[in-house]
Amino acid sequence: MAQGRGSVVALGLALLCLLIHSEVAEAATYVVGGNSGWTFNVAGWPRGKSFRAGDVLVFNYNPSVHNVVAVSAAGYNSCSAPRGSRVYTSGKDRITLARGANYFICSFAGHCQSGMKIAVTAA
Repeated sequence: MAQGRGSVVALGLALLCLLIHSEVAEAATYVVGGNSGWTFNVAGWPRGKSFRAGDVLVFNYNPSVHNVVAVSAAGYNSCSAPRGSRVYTSGKDRITLARGANYFICSFAGHCQSGMKIAVTAA
């Protein structure tokens, strides 16, 4: 009987590992703005795309003139980065989406107002 329980536990662990692996394998990677990258007038880029929690957004840009800031809905709508916001500055940022609404702006003066912002909802 003890050997039977061990087999069930081993099978359960194998299935758990398979489920975890399949969830990771399904994550997609998206380059924000496509070939143009993270730039002005990119706000419409997410339209028509289906995002899932765990998907990765890649922001390609010149870090001497742009950045990426993760903000709340209020920060997105007002084009402001509240104190404590996560700021990315590498020029090749990879950001994993959380379930729900994800908002990103460029906090350089006037850039967000010129459409350098995106709102992405991940299922």
